[in-house]
Amino acid sequence: MRLIYHPDAEAELIDAAQFNEGRQSTLVAQLFDAVDRAVAAIQKAPDRWSIVESDIRKYLIPRFPYAIYYRAMSDAIHILAFKHHIRHPNYWRYRMVD
Repeated sequence: MRLIYHPDAEAELIDAAQFNEGRQSTLVAQLFDAVDRAVAAIQKAPDRWSIVESDIRKYLIPRFPYAIYYRAMSDAIHILAFKHHIRHPNYWRYRMVD
C-alpha cells in the first residue's frame, strides 16, 4: 500500500531526529527503526489501531514519546502527524482536510 506523508508530518519526524541526534549516538537510528516498523505494521493492518476521530487512527511508537496519526484509504495510507506526546492533542487537526 502506498504511503503519503503530509509535509508537516515529514518535518516533525526530521525535527524529532535532530532533537535526538545529540542525546545518544544510536538514538536517531533507533527512532528511525521504530518508525519503519510502525509504518510497516500500519501498512499490514491499517484498521488495527485505535480511532481518534472519524477515520483517523493513532499508532503509539514503542520506546519513544511519539504517535503516528494516519488515515487509511483504499489505495494509500496518509500519514497526517508524527506527534510528540507533549504537544497539544488537536494541533494537527487542520491536516484532516488535506
